[in-house]
This record gives sequence, structure tokens and C-alpha cells, in this order.
Amino acid sequence: QVQLVESGGGSVQAGGSLRLSCAAFGYTYSSYCMGWFRQAPGKEREGVAAIHSDGSTSYADSVKGRFTISQDNAKNTLYLQMNSLKPEDTAMYYCAADTPRYGGRCPEWHEYNYWGQGTQVTVSS
Repeated sequence: QVQLVESGGGSVQAGGSLRLSCAAFGYTYSSYCMGWFRQAPGKEREGVAAIHSDGSTSYADSVKGRFTISQDNAKNTLYLQMNSLKPEDTAMYYCAADTPRYGGRCPEWHEYNYWGQGTQVTVSS
């Protein structure tokens, strides 16, 4: 049973920083993709950043240069360092995990099978 547990959300003023964590339990696949996604009220869930087990990363254009995805394999933990936060970053943030798809690509958000419960990030202006 795969379990993902996020933490680190909170309220911060614009320009501030937060670091989200996602502890993974029971995920035994050697090849994986893990990602951070967010959903604001009334909006669709969107991808923020993803990391492949080969170490490659990808980011949404809206967060490039401000957010950094990383992992600590010894702790089975995924991180999202968020700097220069903006009010438009306000959302519920979720981590997700799954195996890569055909060709080695990471899944689209709706293809991920394992999700955490989410952690709220609120950025005030």
C-alpha cells in the first residue's frame, strides 16, 4: 500500500518562501515519477514540478526559477522549495507518485495513481 504524506504548507506574505515535504511509504518500484500539483478553488488541478527516477526534472513555466523539486532517497521524501511566492501560488498542493509511462515519460497529472492528502499554501499580498 503506497501512502504519501505532505507537510509544510502554511500562510506567507508575497515574496516569502515555504518548503513542502512529501514522505512516501510503501513505494517499492525502482523506476518512478513523483510530482507536485496544485489546485486553486474553481480551477483545474495543474502540474507544478516533477522528478523522474533518472534525476531529470520539469517545471511549469509559472514556477520556473522560483520553485525547486528535489528528493532525499534515504528518507523517501520529496521536497518542493518555493521562493518568491506570489498570491497566484495560493492553492492546495498535492504530491503524487507512479511509474513512468511508455517511452519513459512521467505521467500527466490525471494519470497518477498515488496521491497525498494535500497541504494548503496561502500567499497574501
